[in-house]
Amino acid sequence: MNRFYSLALGILNATFRLIYPLKIIGRENIPEGAVLVCANHSSYADPVMIALAFTSKHQLHFMAKADLFDKPVLGGILRVAGSFGVHRGTADASAIKQAMKYLKNGEKVMMFPEGRRIRGEDAAAAKSGAAMLSIRTGIPLLPVHLPAKRRLFHHNVIVIGEAYHPQAANRKATAEEYRAVADDLLQRITALGKEI
Repeated sequence: MNRFYSLALGILNATFRLIYPLKIIGRENIPEGAVLVCANHSSYADPVMIALAFTSKHQLHFMAKADLFDKPVLGGILRVAGSFGVHRGTADASAIKQAMKYLKNGEKVMMFPEGRRIRGEDAAAAKSGAAMLSIRTGIPLLPVHLPAKRRLFHHNVIVIGEAYHPQAANRKATAEEYRAVADDLLQRITALGKEI
């Protein structure tokens, strides 16, 4: 367990408990070992909220925009916490390799399938990175839904769905199969929000 990660979560939990208290549904669905956690993305606070929902027991390695690692303080914090960068809009082989390394070591990786923040409840087309990683490694996907609108001093509900293995012919799926898995993943994330 990364001690810095655990300490940071403790500090953030005290803050969020007062300002943005969280209500977590489905925490029992978090599996032991490797899983690829995927959620909708509408706010800069999303990574913190997800980390708090999973607690320090289930450390997450966040795939974050590479530019963030160039910032003097934030970049250092992200690295120490076990996050890694990805260059958006490209097939970033180093980011894919790092994600695979964590997953094959039995750890948890967190990605936002839409690849960027989306305002409101609207959804953008899902990128196929998470689908490709899951199919190639045989590691399950775990959909998570975050509220698009945050309420100060009221419970903000995070729903953790059930982990599942996407359907594909084999581990060298076609681009169309990756796209179908990515679309299905996004639909599962959206459906979790409708259960509240």
